[in-house]
Amino acid sequence: MNFFSKMLLHAVLRTTILSFAQASAQMPPAISGRGGTEIITLHAAGAQIYDCKPDAGNKAERGALTWQFREPIATLIFDGKSVGRHYAGPNWDHIDGSGVKGRVVASAPGATSSDIPSLELEVVEHRGDGMLSATTAVRRINTKGGVAKGSCESAGSYLSVPYSADYVFLRGGT
Repeated sequence: MNFFSKMLLHAVLRTTILSFAQASAQMPPAISGRGGTEIITLHAAGAQIYDCKPDAGNKAERGALTWQFREPIATLIFDGKSVGRHYAGPNWDHIDGSGVKGRVVASAPGATSSDIPSLELEVVEHRGDGMLSATTAVRRINTKGGVAKGSCESAGSYLSVPYSADYVFLRGGT
């Protein structure tokens, strides 16, 4: 192996190791334990929708109005093109007719107080045949935004908070 081949090999290995380290840094330990093989990663751009309602959980503030999560609404993007949608359930639909519904099994805080949590979801329902039909788990990573802030003044009002995230669709694993 000549000098240039060794340098090229070294550069490729270094890039691969750095890419792996960056990907691992984006995957909080609380949601990276289930394993599985990646089918596809889709970027989501949209909003988290909140409803202004009386707080039923906090005894000290029972009845006080708070922003309560209602649903996500997002476009799924791959290679710069819209390829599906994400909505309440949580559900993900691909343009090829396949879709899945998930149930949260693990959560980790977002990078900042303005970022929604990273999540691990197990798939509990499949629809159609296509890209998502073999999915057994979904990970939400690289979240930006989406957290409701401030007080709500009028019961029944809505708040739309822009967010983005990457959804990793996996098959297999434990």
